[in-house]
Amino acid sequence: QVQLVESGGGLVQAGGSLRLSCEASGHTFNSLFMGWFRQAPGKEREFVAGIMWMTGGTYYADSVKGRFTISRDNNKNTVYLQMNSLRSEDTAVYYCAAKVGAINHAYEDAYKYWGQGTQVTVSS
Repeated sequence: QVQLVESGGGLVQAGGSLRLSCEASGHTFNSLFMGWFRQAPGKEREFVAGIMWMTGGTYYADSVKGRFTISRDNNKNTVYLQMNSLRSEDTAVYYCAAKVGAINHAYEDAYKYWGQGTQVTVSS
């Protein structure tokens, strides 16, 4: 079992920044792929960014490339999502998720473990 706990959401003005954290526990992490997803009101959950724990290889949705950065701290078993130049359309509940391997990393059904989510609200 993998337990995931997100933190760092909040209210920010457009153009501002937030950093989300996802602390993981309960598993050997080297084989895990960690993803961030988001779900806006009335919309389906979508892939935002992901990182392969062992290699550090990263993946991003086109909508956040150049603005968001995913990273991990092996010592703290924590994955971060640094979000800059935030826009109103980034408003959503952000979820951390984990799966084994990077295949199908953009598909939520491929993930076995999920955090509880953290709200990000960007005011224009």
